[in-house]
Amino acid sequence: MSTALYCVMGHPVAHSQSPWIHARFAELTGQDMLYTKREIALDQFASSVQAFIREGGHGCNITVPFKFEAAALATHTSERGLLAQACNILTFSAGKIEADNTDGLGLVDDIEQNAGVSLQGKRVLLMGAGGAAAGVLGPLINARPAHISVANRTLHRAELLVNRHLSLAELQKVELQAHDLKGLEGDFEVIINGTASSLGGQGVPVDAQVLKPGALAYDMMYGASAKPFMDWARTHGAVPRDGLGMLVSQAAEAFYIWRGVMPPAGQVLAELRAKLG
Repeated sequence: MSTALYCVMGHPVAHSQSPWIHARFAELTGQDMLYTKREIALDQFASSVQAFIREGGHGCNITVPFKFEAAALATHTSERGLLAQACNILTFSAGKIEADNTDGLGLVDDIEQNAGVSLQGKRVLLMGAGGAAAGVLGPLINARPAHISVANRTLHRAELLVNRHLSLAELQKVELQAHDLKGLEGDFEVIINGTASSLGGQGVPVDAQVLKPGALAYDMMYGASAKPFMDWARTHGAVPRDGLGMLVSQAAEAFYIWRGVMPPAGQVLAELRAKLG
C-alpha cells in the first residue's frame, strides 16, 4: 500500500506547523502518510486542488484566504461546513470532494479542555466575520454561552453571519447579536480574535473596555503573529491565549476524519509548545 498524501494549502503558509503536527500524529498512531505544505497563488486555488488530486492526494487542510472557496468547490459538505459556508478540510474519494470544518471544534476544545474555561453561561465577543469566524460560530453556540456578539469592521458581514446562525442560537438559548467593531461596548468574559489584524500586524480592533477583568482573550493566530494581541490583553488585565491549541485540536479532528484514528492531541500540543519555546 502506498503512502497516503495530504497537505495544507494557503497564502501565506510558510509559517504553518501543520506538517509537523500531522507527522507526529502519524508517528504516534502508526499511520503511513506524508503531509506537506503548499503556498497557493490567490487565483489558483481550484486548479491547485485538482492538481493535488491528480497526484494522488487523499485530503488537505485549507487556511487563509481559501476557506470560502473550499466550501464552494466541494461536491459534498458536512452540516458544520454548510452552516459556516467556509471549510478548512477537504477529503478526496471516488471522484468526490468532501468538505468539513473542524476549526470550531478545535477552538472550543482548547478553551474548555486545555485552558479550563467553561463557555456555558459566559458573555462572548467574536471579532471578525470572515472564514475564521464563520468556522467557529456554530460550535461556540453549541457550547451554550449566555450571549455572543459578532463584531466586524463591516457590519453587514457580521449580520449575514449572525442571521445564518439564528436558528441554532434559538435552539441552544443563546443570545446572538451583530455589531460594528468601531465604538463597540460591552463587558465580555471571553473575547476571540478571528480577524486578520494579527496576521497583518495591525492594531487590536477594539477598545480595552470590552474586557471584563480577568477575561480570557484568545487570538486564533499563534507565534509572533499573536504576540501584539496577547501583550495588549495582558496589559489590560485579561488572560491571554494564542491559537496553538486550537491548531492542534482541529488537526486532530481532521486526522480522525481522514484516518479513523483519534491522535493524542494533548501530548502533541505540549511537545509543540516545547519545540517552539
